[in-house]
Amino acid sequence: MDSIPSPAQELVLIDRELALLDSRRAMLLARRAWLVDVLGTQAARPGGAAGAAGAVPGGASGWAGTDGEASAWGVRTVLLALGGALLVIAALAFTLLSWGVLGIGGRTAVLGAVTVVALAVPAVLLRRGLRATAETVAALALALTVLDAWALYLLAGPWAWGASGYTAAAAALLAVLWTGYGLAFRGLRAPLPAAVVLGQFPVTVAVVAFGGDARTVAWVLLATGAADALPALRARSAAVRVTAWSAAGVTAGYALLTSFEASLRGGVEPALLLLAGAALGVAVGWRVAGAGAVACAMVAAAAWAAAGGGLLRAVVPAAWAWPTYAACASLLILAVAAAPAVRVVPQAVRRGLVWASDGIMGLGLLVAVPLLIWVQTALVPDVWAGAALEGPGAEPAPVWPAVVTVALVGGVLASGASVPAGVGGPGVRVAARCGALGLGALAAWTVPVAAGLPYGAVLAAHLLVVAALLAVAVRPTRVAAGLEGAAPGVNVVAASGFGCAVAAAAGVAVAGLATRAATLVVLAALALLWTGASAAAGSRPWLRAASACGAVAAAAGFTGAAGAAAGWPAHWVGAALLAVPAATACLGARLRHDAAAVPVEGAGAAVGAVAVALSAGRPGVLALVLGLAGVVAAGTALRKERLRVAGPLAALLLVAAAWVRLALWDVTVPEAYALPVAVPALVVGALGRKREAGTGSWAAYGPGLAAGLLPSLCADWGDADSSRPLLLGAVALAVTLGGARRRLQAPLLLGGGVLLLVALHELAPYVAAMVGVLPRWLPPALAGLLLLMVGATYERRLRELRRLRDAVGRMG
Repeated sequence: MDSIPSPAQELVLIDRELALLDSRRAMLLARRAWLVDVLGTQAARPGGAAGAAGAVPGGASGWAGTDGEASAWGVRTVLLALGGALLVIAALAFTLLSWGVLGIGGRTAVLGAVTVVALAVPAVLLRRGLRATAETVAALALALTVLDAWALYLLAGPWAWGASGYTAAAAALLAVLWTGYGLAFRGLRAPLPAAVVLGQFPVTVAVVAFGGDARTVAWVLLATGAADALPALRARSAAVRVTAWSAAGVTAGYALLTSFEASLRGGVEPALLLLAGAALGVAVGWRVAGAGAVACAMVAAAAWAAAGGGLLRAVVPAAWAWPTYAACASLLILAVAAAPAVRVVPQAVRRGLVWASDGIMGLGLLVAVPLLIWVQTALVPDVWAGAALEGPGAEPAPVWPAVVTVALVGGVLASGASVPAGVGGPGVRVAARCGALGLGALAAWTVPVAAGLPYGAVLAAHLLVVAALLAVAVRPTRVAAGLEGAAPGVNVVAASGFGCAVAAAAGVAVAGLATRAATLVVLAALALLWTGASAAAGSRPWLRAASACGAVAAAAGFTGAAGAAAGWPAHWVGAALLAVPAATACLGARLRHDAAAVPVEGAGAAVGAVAVALSAGRPGVLALVLGLAGVVAAGTALRKERLRVAGPLAALLLVAAAWVRLALWDVTVPEAYALPVAVPALVVGALGRKREAGTGSWAAYGPGLAAGLLPSLCADWGDADSSRPLLLGAVALAVTLGGARRRLQAPLLLGGGVLLLVALHELAPYVAAMVGVLPRWLPPALAGLLLLMVGATYERRLRELRRLRDAVGRMG
């Protein structure tokens, strides 16, 4: 029987064995890589177990196992760095000074030979796996090439193009040499980045050598930065890419900065260089992704704005510098948002363009907004001095550029183009729309003043601004059109419009203080505007309430201003202001459960407090104002929902009015002050207890009894010769008996306590006289006897006290 497999079967068997060998080889390679990684980690540890694991590749085995503070890698790095530095210093000293009888030619030849050897040694070291040593020797060789170039310059004598020309030529040749050396030995990391750094100098130094001016140097630097973009984008080595990006940023950035400084003085050439820089930034940003693309686009946008501003700067005054830059930035934003061709630009580039333009416009606002605010504060008039508002004075030029900047930025924010697509969510767009609203209001507010319009026209324009802002607060849907998250966005816009309206109303109220008639007209108009806004608030309770409070404040201001314009003193103006809380109380009764009811009454109460403060200088008028305020509060307390707050307030105001009147009458008897408080309080307590059966006697009668009895008790203890003790004792006895009859705690305890204290006060002189004639041993004996009796009957007394407590507790 033939057992030899057929060729097809044998091929199958061979393929199977090869597959098994491949899988085994892959497993062994993975294991080897893991072991190499473990050994490398142990070698890097500062003393430890690496030595126990055997030798570490790269010659680290002799150090990793020793007990020391430095790792083998650290020791090796320090030794190599020190060795390389010492060799460079030695070579420098050899080149500068001398070596025996050798002249400059001999030293150059020796130095060249050493350089050739140093350039060749890294190849041998790399083949033996000594990469770190090879890097050190290669760095030494690069330094020696520089010294060779210097030695050649010293040997050749004066160069035809001078030192700068020779430096440019040497830098170019060395850059080419280092590039070729790095490409030949790719295991070395230093030559290629060093070549990139050295490549920044040849063209620039050559331009300087041939007498190029600053603008030519700027163009050369920009071109050098553009050339750096090629290795930055295409190089495989991360070190080369980082070095190229850094070099491009330094050279191109310096060129753009110098061009921007030149563009501030105007001119076409700086603008052309900035435009070239903008094009370079967009082109490079198109080729990269992420943060790099955004950064390049931001540089491009800044260069574009600086170029446009520089061109316009040549034909506009100096004060219009910021508006021109803001205008160029806004054009770029609108172009990015509207141009269909821009849609093919990567999103990161568009985002960087918009962000940089936003930053430029923000810088313009930092200049413009404080100037406009300063203009408004500088125009605050003296109160009723008769002087109308004037324009910004002898320096109107800075105002109009600020107005244009604010209006321009506000328009861009309103368009929504200042927010890149997909950034920030709807909240950022709502904030942009609110910012546009505020900037537009500020611009509209300043234009009449900057235009030098008459005083009446300025006030009318300001009132129109207030009316427009209130209209936005009442109907914000048009301003908030197109916003995501409709309801929250609309509410935020409404709140922003209301806040701007409050600020504008305060400003026009201050501006109206120039004359009496203007003050009255402005306050009346504001009262009407706030009332209209409250009535038209619709489904926004907060807007209705806040606008109603604004109307109350404006009405109070109008009332006070009318009284002051009529020549009334401050205390009578305060009395006139009581008309406002009276009106708000009536309005609150009509509104009832409306959202504006409580805020309106609260605002009226605040005006009442101002009225009391104004009338404090005349006690007679103060008593009248307090009494009238108490009447208003009492009328409010007739409403059940206001009783808890308005009732005590009415009592307090009426009592205060009575006390002020008694003080004017020089009344010194405390009962005259106490009884007007005690009697109404007792009446109110009785009515409240009758209405609500669960009300306790302390809540119903405690305040009234304390107010009526305690002041008289204090006066009785300080006054020995009067009929007050008899009367107070009689009243306290009556209160005690009434409390016992009605089984009420408060009258029983308060009346009994006052009666006991009055009796002790009356008997105190006799007790003191009797104590004076008693023997000295009698008081201690009586005290001991008392303690003995209490101790003997302790349990029975506790039981009786418990019964007494329960009996008192069962009272009302």
